[in-house]
Amino acid sequence: MTLAHDVAGDGPAVLLLHSSVCDRRMWDPQWPALRDAGYQVIRCDFRGFGETPVPDRPYAEPQDVRDLLDALRIDRVALVAASFGGRVGLEVAARWPDRVETLALLCAGMPGHVPGPELRAFGRREDELLEAGDVAGAVELNVRTWLGPEADDVTRDRVREMQRHAFEVQLAATEEVPRLDLGEPDLGKITAPCLAVSGRYDLPDFRQIAARLPGLLPEARHLELPWAGHLPSLERPAEVTALLVDFLGETRPRSAAR
Repeated sequence: MTLAHDVAGDGPAVLLLHSSVCDRRMWDPQWPALRDAGYQVIRCDFRGFGETPVPDRPYAEPQDVRDLLDALRIDRVALVAASFGGRVGLEVAARWPDRVETLALLCAGMPGHVPGPELRAFGRREDELLEAGDVAGAVELNVRTWLGPEADDVTRDRVREMQRHAFEVQLAATEEVPRLDLGEPDLGKITAPCLAVSGRYDLPDFRQIAARLPGLLPEARHLELPWAGHLPSLERPAEVTALLVDFLGETRPRSAAR
């Protein structure tokens, strides 16, 4: 199954991977700007999000991403990835380093990361609300947790819509399909330059991951945004779009071959 996706523009390929709080619509603010900056821009929905149905057989998100690139005949790509999408992006870059030209990670997760107390507490509370049938409460928990103080009411409503849709799709599934065990990826195999962005108002887990990556990857730098929560590309879209365009211009220039 090919992930639901959009493609627009010409030039070097840039793939946008969404947070598990959202779906590919989270990239609406960046989509036209990256296209107009001279890139072929692709965004996709992971399984159980947006327009991609829940899995019907064992699966692995990194393999899904590689399969999408193969289906689109894209050999090398820049990955721009948020949160859970960042975890997937790191794994793709580690397993197939020849396919990933550059990495821009926004408040990314990381393979093998052991959740800290705040993240565990969030997960327990979300599970309690969903088990009690309080989907609205679980949606509000996510909005409160993952959006920082810069997010306006329109942005909060957009995240509510995406998270509610994901819950509805996933809770409607009749059976839970396991993920394939691909084994622990070796992040030391990543060759792509990496920008690891964190937000001052995010949970400690994601701030710590971003700060650790320069010590784990050969060409990584960390940038903390003093105003940001967990979803900076939605909280201050124009500022983050400019940051991404500048970084891609340095590491995935428009003159590069696709």
